Amino acid sequence: MKLTLIYIISGMIAYLLGAVPFGLLFARLKGIDIRKVGSGNIGATNVFRSVSKGLGIFTFFCDMLKGFVASKILPVFMARITGNESSQMTVIIFALLAVAGHNWPVYLKFKGGKGIATTAGALIGIAPSALGIGFLSWIIIFLSSRYVSVASIMAAIVVSIAGWLFRAEGDLTTPVFLTVLAALGIWRHKTNIQRLIKGTEHRFEFGKKKKIS
Repeated sequence: MKLTLIYIISGMIAYLLGAVPFGLLFARLKGIDIRKVGSGNIGATNVFRSVSKGLGIFTFFCDMLKGFVASKILPVFMARITGNESSQMTVIIFALLAVAGHNWPVYLKFKGGKGIATTAGALIGIAPSALGIGFLSWIIIFLSSRYVSVASIMAAIVVSIAGWLFRAEGDLTTPVFLTVLAALGIWRHKTNIQRLIKGTEHRFEFGKKKKIS
């Protein structure tokens, strides 16, 4: 019973940590409600576009840190308390709870971000090689298309494929997990996909100068 309680509390910590809306909190430092500007999303991309580049980058780092702590740090603490090494399934569950917390935060009536940065942080602790390949694909696709959404969607697909190609012998848990995360990430981009189809999706402009009136 005690062990079960420890698992439940640890899972709640992973979710509540993931639910911390860093984008909303950092935007408020500038007196801005990030939910009312730009795309209305609380994630790093909207903070980058609508508030400031510095806060956008910092938001991405903090959102990524949530996933890393859930998948890498939290299982270590739990193992020290229980005396048992955390299984891969436990690590994956904590990672999923952190991503779920970011996507559906209890603090914001379950209206959150897309979970890409938090997923990336979780993958550092679970599948760093797949993350590296996905990150490289994100850069290439972003630079060629200038769409953050397209780069994120394609990177999620690449990470899933890499998980299956480079999985350890007999390991199905990790690639299945990566596939679930990819599907979740794509689904969370459904509004972006609709805008892409309509031709109204925001395209990033490098070095765009403001017009002088």
